[in-house]
Amino acid sequence: MHTVAILVLDHVVPFDMAAPMEVFGRTRLPDGRSPYRVRLCAESPDVRADGFQLRVSHGLDVLAGADTVIVPGCSEHAGAPSPRALAALREAADAGARIASVCAGAFVLAEAGLLDGLRATTHWVAADELARRYPEVKVEPDVLYVDNGQILTSAGAAAALDLCLHMIRSDLGSAVAADAARLCVMPLEREGGQAQFIVHEQPPVPRGSTLEPVLEWIEDHLADEITLGALAVRSGMSERTFSRRFREQTGTTPLQWLLRARVRRAQYLLENSDRPIERIAQQAGFGSPTAFRERFRKVVGTTPQAYRSAFHGKERVMAGHS
Repeated sequence: MHTVAILVLDHVVPFDMAAPMEVFGRTRLPDGRSPYRVRLCAESPDVRADGFQLRVSHGLDVLAGADTVIVPGCSEHAGAPSPRALAALREAADAGARIASVCAGAFVLAEAGLLDGLRATTHWVAADELARRYPEVKVEPDVLYVDNGQILTSAGAAAALDLCLHMIRSDLGSAVAADAARLCVMPLEREGGQAQFIVHEQPPVPRGSTLEPVLEWIEDHLADEITLGALAVRSGMSERTFSRRFREQTGTTPLQWLLRARVRRAQYLLENSDRPIERIAQQAGFGSPTAFRERFRKVVGTTPQAYRSAFHGKERVMAGHS
C-alpha cells in the first residue's frame, strides 16, 4: 500500500489539507481495495489551523517511510517552517519520496531547497513573491500544477484536486483516476490553466503623466482600429519617442497595454452579458472572431466560450420577483 504523508504546519489552510486527504482516502481499485494509506503528520501533536486547533496523531518520522509527501499551504499568519520540518522534507526527498505542495506550500519546498532550478507554481496572487524570494525557482503563475517528476507543485486549493488526480493517474492509470474524479464531482482534466483566474491589472501610470489623456482615450475607443502611429500623433510625439516614454512609465509597450485593455473589456462582457462571441469581438476591438479567440486564449489561457461557461453570472432577478 502506498503511504501518503501530509505534513501539517502551524496555521495550515484547512482546505489545502483536506483536499488530498479526501481524494487519496476515497480512491479505490477495481476490486474495492484502497491503494493509499493517508497519514497526517506534524512536528508536535497540536497544530493551529485557521479557526480551530488540530490534533495530529503522527510525527515527522512518518515522512521517512512515505511514498508521497504533500505540503499544504499556510495562512499569512504562519512563520517560517522549522529547521526540523525542513530537514525531514529533505531527507524524504533524498530517500526517493515524491514531494508535492498545495498553493503556498511551494514556499516551504523552496525554503527546503527542493525547487532550486525547477519549474514551480503557486497561487497566482503569491507567484511574484515566490519568484522574488527564491530567484533560483522558475515560477510559472499561469498553470494549475507542475510535475517535475519527483517534485510537484500546484496552484490554489482547488488545483490540489487536479494535482492529486494527476498523481493517481500516474500511479494507477486513467480508469482509477476517473473514478476518483467522479467522487470529487469534477473532471479528470480541467479546461485551461490558472491564467483564466488572474486579474490582469494594467501597470500604474504616474499621476499627472503625459500618458493619462491618451490612455483614457484608448479605454473609450477600444472598438476602433488603434495604431501606434495614431497614439503617437494624439500624444504629440514621434512613434519612437512615444514608445520609449510609454515603456519608461508603464513597463510595457503601447500595443501590449492595448491588448490587455481589450481582453479586460471582453472578460467583462463575457461575464455580464449574453451577447454573441462575434459581437463581443467587435466591441472589444479584436476585429474578427478568429483573432479574438486566438488573442484571448493567449492571455487568459482558455477560450472565450469556456471562460463564459466558468464565470458568467447566470442568475437574473426578474422584475416583480424576489
